[in-house]
Amino acid sequence: MVTTPLDKIHIDFNEQSLWVLNVALALVMFGIALDISIADFRRLARKPKPLFVGVLSQFVLLPAVTFVLVLLVEPLPSIALGMFMVAACPGGNISNFITHLAKGNTALSVSLTAVATLLAVIMTPLNLQLWGSLYGPTASILQEVAIAPFSMVKLVALLLALPLILGMWIKHFRPRFAFKIAKVLKVLSLVFFVALIFIALYDNRDIFMEYVLYVFWIVVLHNLLAFVTGFSLAKFFSLSQMDKRTIGIETGIQNSGLGLLLIFTFFDGMGGMALLAAFWGIWHLISGLTIATFWGYFPIDKEEFV
Repeated sequence: MVTTPLDKIHIDFNEQSLWVLNVALALVMFGIALDISIADFRRLARKPKPLFVGVLSQFVLLPAVTFVLVLLVEPLPSIALGMFMVAACPGGNISNFITHLAKGNTALSVSLTAVATLLAVIMTPLNLQLWGSLYGPTASILQEVAIAPFSMVKLVALLLALPLILGMWIKHFRPRFAFKIAKVLKVLSLVFFVALIFIALYDNRDIFMEYVLYVFWIVVLHNLLAFVTGFSLAKFFSLSQMDKRTIGIETGIQNSGLGLLLIFTFFDGMGGMALLAAFWGIWHLISGLTIATFWGYFPIDKEEFV
């Protein structure tokens, strides 16, 4: 297995910094949950097909497509594992906002965020282990790290499931309070989280800058395939135009923040993984807003709402 300086870099986070990072991500998820209600699930219980397609796209098809891309591109081992990590994560925290701009099905987007977040407790560790083990260079890294799957499950549950359930509970019983704090909390917690990541990466900026273009094009291609995968699967299942847009966005906007935290916790901040996930977090904002703006100019046919 050929390694480079990027594969060997490990970003050190002490226990206190990791704890702060955990709290920041949990607050991001809590802010998202304040916009989710039980009614969102009831609505989809009557028409579960779009939800099923969205989950299938995020947790089955995207990791498989990522594996094929890794075989074709043959990236650096740590970059490849970062790609598997991002593909294993649930939808990102801005997917609901981008879906709204794109004139997609916002209710479906919100419900997919909730369901995917809960499923991620099991599916994120499972997909990372499965697909990472099937590719030789990343399998070697996983053997060296020797992750205890249950430890990752516990951390994901604490970071995602617990804040989600608590936020929905407050939304249900204290809707006015939830409405007041939701917007402020989501923005502040996200800015705080991004600032922590930037500080962590800054110490190794020289080596990271050396690989900027290399990682950039891999992220652009990977992210584009994610959007196309979601939209194409929705089209295959003959979903409405609104649902196609929504599932495309939900598949293309991944929770790279969760991926970064898992990288810092279980892989000692491995440089290639961290750089890939951090770039994804930046790029999917740009690509998502660009796609949403483009789709926003094209109205949905009236029969879509019937």
